[in-house]
Amino acid sequence: MSQSQAKYLKDYQTPAYTITHVDLAFNLDESRTQVRAKSKVVRLGSADEPLVLVGEQLNMLSVTIDGKAARYQEIDGELRIETQTTEFELEIITALDPEKNSSLEGLYMSDGAYCTQCEAEGFRRISYFLDRPDVLATYTVRIEADRAAFPFLLSNGNLMEQGDAGNGRHFVCWQDPFPKPSYLFALVAGDFDLLEDQFVTMSERTVKLQVFVDKGNLHKASHAMASLKKSMKWDEERFGLEYDLDIYMIVAVDFFNMGAMENKGLNIFNTKYVLADTASATDEDYHGIESVVGHEYFHNWTGNRITCRDWFQLSLKEGLTVFRDQEFSSDVGSRAVNRIHAIKVMKNQQFAEDSSPMAHPIRPESVIEMNNFYTVTVYNKGAEVIRMLHTLLGEQGFQAGMKTYVERHDGQAVTCDDFVNAMEDASSKDLSQFRRWYAQAGTPVVKVERDFNQALSRFSLTLSQSVKGVDGKLGLPLHIPFSIELLDRQGKSLENKVLELTQASQVFHFDNITQAPVVSLLQDFSAPVKLDYQYKIEELVHLMAFASSEVARWEASVSLISHAIWQSVQQRQSQTVMTMASEIIDAFRGVILDESLDPALVAEMLSFPSAAALIEQVDNVELDALAQAREFILAQLAASCEDELAARYQSLVNKDDAASRAYKNTCLLLLCQV
Repeated sequence: MSQSQAKYLKDYQTPAYTITHVDLAFNLDESRTQVRAKSKVVRLGSADEPLVLVGEQLNMLSVTIDGKAARYQEIDGELRIETQTTEFELEIITALDPEKNSSLEGLYMSDGAYCTQCEAEGFRRISYFLDRPDVLATYTVRIEADRAAFPFLLSNGNLMEQGDAGNGRHFVCWQDPFPKPSYLFALVAGDFDLLEDQFVTMSERTVKLQVFVDKGNLHKASHAMASLKKSMKWDEERFGLEYDLDIYMIVAVDFFNMGAMENKGLNIFNTKYVLADTASATDEDYHGIESVVGHEYFHNWTGNRITCRDWFQLSLKEGLTVFRDQEFSSDVGSRAVNRIHAIKVMKNQQFAEDSSPMAHPIRPESVIEMNNFYTVTVYNKGAEVIRMLHTLLGEQGFQAGMKTYVERHDGQAVTCDDFVNAMEDASSKDLSQFRRWYAQAGTPVVKVERDFNQALSRFSLTLSQSVKGVDGKLGLPLHIPFSIELLDRQGKSLENKVLELTQASQVFHFDNITQAPVVSLLQDFSAPVKLDYQYKIEELVHLMAFASSEVARWEASVSLISHAIWQSVQQRQSQTVMTMASEIIDAFRGVILDESLDPALVAEMLSFPSAAALIEQVDNVELDALAQAREFILAQLAASCEDELAARYQSLVNKDDAASRAYKNTCLLLLCQV
């Protein structure tokens, strides 16, 4: 077996040929499916270059050019075709064995149904093809199969024709008028329960909506359908983006190697992200379905209509679409709680990846296996980079950039630079330094120093940034939006703004400040950086009570609990009695008693940081000491606030919304520690 070779972003070359249209015909059979692919091929390179197609695990039956047998060589998964013709019709007929395809890529059987997965490089298991994202073609697809076993025959686009094929078989024809790369091709054939609905777009087009689930699961499909309609409406209202086909389909299958896939007009989901009912699903399950359904729908524009030039640009579509699905969840739910969940992923998972041998920038420079790109860095840090653009430009500026991006690149395969260029041109904001976020690996550390000059009524913050790359060397300074709020002793906001840190070290002055303020730093996690600043307990208590940002209040609560745990670790290691500061207990008691706070937010504030999150805060730790200290602080807080927790629990018993359930369950968890 030949050893896999690394591929490099710097080696990208435009294809020597492209394909503008594909006619696919599938004669489905479990052990011997026949696929006829007729492609309109156009030469882009020089006349002496052969057409090189890729394929895997295919049984090739014939290759013709304009109806005549082609001259070709088939070597190690490559089909090299010699031709001097500039434009021609290439027909390739292959035979597949979907039943024995256990890779869950290409065309395979999933619990009695045919299913496809073509991202990143699965189409080459269906036919020899230019299986790369910068080759965009329109598709027509004819599917023929046994009518009784496979009554539903689905593919991308709009349904054009269906009928009887004789011998108990039937056929359908689909047409997708929008050019797409082969990784977005999809086919599903099977027998399902079907939930149907419709959505009227902002231009008053009626779109048929269909959710296909396994027999007997129809009662579990309603939430997915409601989430789809909510997503379609939100994308119109927030981004002005309207759905473009006559039909939108979701199919849930058990055997699927991704959570879901955004194939144009035919999304394929793992059943986990479609099926839910009140008897078996949690609030987290319902939220997960809403988020993933939204994510795949939002890909229609940010991923499908505009796609990636190459797989090194994966964050172009995934980082942007994760940002969009986070904004969707925030607009239809609790913005603070959804932001907190995103921050937890970054601090508990992405920071760990950044400090590991797996560290890489959101636009990697090299790869051996394309599926290795699907990381928390590419997706979630990629979303944070998009969020920083939104913070720097504001909602109006960001939306102007999105409009420019769509108008320029609709129907194209583009790069991360194309996206940033659109944002820059629409806003006239210089983003040249900001582009380093795409190429530089590692988590930056921002050190904060403060100074108050009472004689001048001036408060100053010195921010210093540093980031170590994969090679251990210091990286170049980044463009970091750093959100801060200054609070006086009474809790009044004196200043609330975003500082732009662009140098290795910068000083920011605030005048007319007559008393030393308490500072809320890196509000709402305005950049994916680690903060080097030692808050005093009284500062954290003040922020927990008065910060304008609900996320900042949560951050203060996490820091207070972390402080208490680490203090107990030190006490245990020095063999002294473990204690918990009374002011910390009083701060949390005040949160429990404050009925004006969002119950979902309070549930997060009372949820202890995980062991993994705590370990991420230090270079080394004695795990037994950490575990015992965490248990001690948990028990101390619960015992000290037992009466308040019990009263709050009783007040929530008859409330049936998700936020109240989260708060109620957190109270119960703490009370169980008493």
